[in-house]
Amino acid sequence: MPNRDYHQERRDYEFAELNRSALNSNPFAQFSAWMDQAVQQKIMDPTAMSVSTVSANGQPHSRVVLLKAFAEDGFVFYSHYDSAKGMQIETNNQVALLFFWPEMDRQIRIEGTISKIPLEQSEHYFQSRPRDSQLSAYISQQSKAVKNRAELEGNLANATEDFAGEDIPHPPHWGGYKVTPTLFEFWQGRPSRLHDRFQFSQPKNQQAWTIERLAP
Repeated sequence: MPNRDYHQERRDYEFAELNRSALNSNPFAQFSAWMDQAVQQKIMDPTAMSVSTVSANGQPHSRVVLLKAFAEDGFVFYSHYDSAKGMQIETNNQVALLFFWPEMDRQIRIEGTISKIPLEQSEHYFQSRPRDSQLSAYISQQSKAVKNRAELEGNLANATEDFAGEDIPHPPHWGGYKVTPTLFEFWQGRPSRLHDRFQFSQPKNQQAWTIERLAP
């Protein structure tokens, strides 16, 4: 396979600027404003976010999931508790989130701790999902090896038949996680790589957020 050289792959960032005077002092409000703009810009999958976890041997792992809710107590997504990420969360509750919206030259980094949401919230959301999504969650042993695609489709067909005309019960291995932030970083791409970066950090046992501009 020939070598690939991407040194000349570049573009300039001119969508907007981010000034301290325009920055909301509450990072959740700032996140909400940027998310609203991303939705209004009709960006594809604006709620898609990378979730990074660390396994017991110190190896980082990242994957993309969809944000389903957020408030000032945290950011919620859903997954399988017995998946690879679920096992990593069990051993290390320190995680990071990353939103990247290239159409707006923006990214948001979030660091914090993660925990399971109450069972009744997971059950409520599960019952609101499309039936096919419920069936897939019910049969999936996420992150486990499978022989082939036919095995997955066969398991889905069997479950579809088994639950014909019935409600699909909420599987105990599936539910929500909430990330409680301790750090935000808002990044706005700018020309000449002089990007605007603002970090919100929250010292332990304090409610106020400290805001700093970071060098690009």
